[in-house]
Amino acid sequence: MAVSTKEKAKPKSKSKSTAKKSEFSKETYLWWYEMMYLLRRFEEKANQQYGRQKIRGFLHLYIGQEACIAGAVTALKEGDKYITAYRDHAHPIALGTDPKYIMAELFAKETGISKGKGGSMHMFDKEHHFYGGHGIVGGQIPLGAGIAFAEKFKGTDNLCATFMGDGATRQGSFHETLNMAMTMKLPVIFIIENNGFAMGTSVKRTSNVTELYTLGEAYDMPSFPVDAMKVENVHHAVAEAAERARKGDGPTLLEFRTYRYKGHSVSDPAKYRTKEELEGYKSQDPIVQCMNSILEYKLASEDALKAIEDKVKEQVEECIKFADESAYPDPSEALKDVYAQPDYPYILD
Repeated sequence: MAVSTKEKAKPKSKSKSTAKKSEFSKETYLWWYEMMYLLRRFEEKANQQYGRQKIRGFLHLYIGQEACIAGAVTALKEGDKYITAYRDHAHPIALGTDPKYIMAELFAKETGISKGKGGSMHMFDKEHHFYGGHGIVGGQIPLGAGIAFAEKFKGTDNLCATFMGDGATRQGSFHETLNMAMTMKLPVIFIIENNGFAMGTSVKRTSNVTELYTLGEAYDMPSFPVDAMKVENVHHAVAEAAERARKGDGPTLLEFRTYRYKGHSVSDPAKYRTKEELEGYKSQDPIVQCMNSILEYKLASEDALKAIEDKVKEQVEECIKFADESAYPDPSEALKDVYAQPDYPYILD
């Protein structure tokens, strides 16, 4: 769903005396707006390319959830690590990965961020501290704690933001990891991106506990719900959790209450939810809320926001062109990057 300043912006008074003071800087708000708009347009274009059969296999879109990663990035610092599940295109882009390499990966091209071998669900970018992209439900949770353990062992003040979907909270790995992370006071923030459905099944049908943040309380872990349709709320919650982690107080569990406008993947028609429910969440769109804040605080004009949108649209078109014109990997690449040991003896030439 593309947004437009002209269609969505609320009318604002021209009187400078009525302008409210923003808690965040102009630079932060404009970064949030541009990044979330980029993530939205990128995912919409990826959806189109899937329809053209340029992208094959699974494709899990982040449309509606953009504030989750945008607010987290501004709350954390360079050196902090990130790991997530398979709805993973947005995270590396927000961390600084050039989106053309993400699109090329979706196209299975050799210029992709995982050399065309990972596809939609297995994105990695070590340079930008992004450690995946994991297809096993809940599989990234203990890995995130392990990354945090490494940072503590090395004596840094870095942490690991470990993202997961709401369905992962029913996995044993979730509970085992929370127990160990709290016992060892690891610098990790566990983030549940609760979009209401584990694939096509609602939380209410699969969990006796529907206030998912309370699961952390069983381990005496600081645990909080967050309205993640507002990027400001995300920033505040993550910043507070990061402060605890850096002081050595251990992990925090955050339940980001968000919503995906599309189905679990692009092949999911999402008939399990009502049109009224979907439209209700669209009325809280995180990009529109951010835009309205920018206009309310008089941080930028509608024309300035329109210029950002035009720049982003051009950038995404360049991503498509780059991916389309890139080559597929040579067949000889199939057995490379499988084992860390270059001369592993059980790979046949």
